[in-house]
Amino acid sequence: MSNNAMLITSLQNPRVKYMVALRDRRERDRSQLMRVEGFEELSLALASGARPTTLFFCPALFRDPQQARMIDQAAQLGTELIEVTPPVFEKMSYRDGPDGWLATLPLLNTTLAALPVASNPLVVVAESVEKPGNLGAMLRTADAAGVNALIAAAPQTDWGNPNIVRSSKGALFSVPVAAGDNHQTLEWLRAHSIQIVAATPQASRLYTETDMRGPVAIAVGEEKYGLSEFWLREADIQVRIPMFGRVDSLNVATATALLVYEVVRQRAMS
Repeated sequence: MSNNAMLITSLQNPRVKYMVALRDRRERDRSQLMRVEGFEELSLALASGARPTTLFFCPALFRDPQQARMIDQAAQLGTELIEVTPPVFEKMSYRDGPDGWLATLPLLNTTLAALPVASNPLVVVAESVEKPGNLGAMLRTADAAGVNALIAAAPQTDWGNPNIVRSSKGALFSVPVAAGDNHQTLEWLRAHSIQIVAATPQASRLYTETDMRGPVAIAVGEEKYGLSEFWLREADIQVRIPMFGRVDSLNVATATALLVYEVVRQRAMS
């Protein structure tokens, strides 16, 4: 054992059962905790200021012995340390080929009121996006492009979903996120004078022909049907991405990346 950590060897230990239960949203809402699994994900969470409440680790599964430094880092934050055996870790793990790192963290504050507002904000509004993997991919793009916030409007999942954590590679902790219904989200954008650009295949204007150098929110819709009439009606501008094949739409995460990097390009040129 390391750093006075508790050792768990039994698959029936209540702490192990609890970590399995934490995969479920109802338990996350009840306990106000979320799971973060993986060395990369935890590293970015810590670097972004997150403070784990409990760290489970299994040295036998570490990919690099140098990673053990994270145990001391967590201990300095007052995190409870629990070492487990490989069978125990594999029972708690949410992924194939786990790397021996799993922690609980407080749920993020995802209220719109808590979002920081940049001087020239670039925001992504994702309406009713269902697949956690798409939200995770959007977070990775947002992190890379310097997006100031990602808002889940009329959300279909919670930001603590383990699949969002995994697919974002930890960017969930580096990009400010929020959730609200459509009216709340619109009210927040209007209150901060942020232009709303709605992405829809039915628009006549190309996204590259739209000035997005000022405060802007890129609004994208759910995977099957796109944006609702609410956002198409309330948007300041509707834009489309040109399509030349037989498929009539892009994956929502791909579309978001194109639109966000067009904003980045325009701002870099100005």
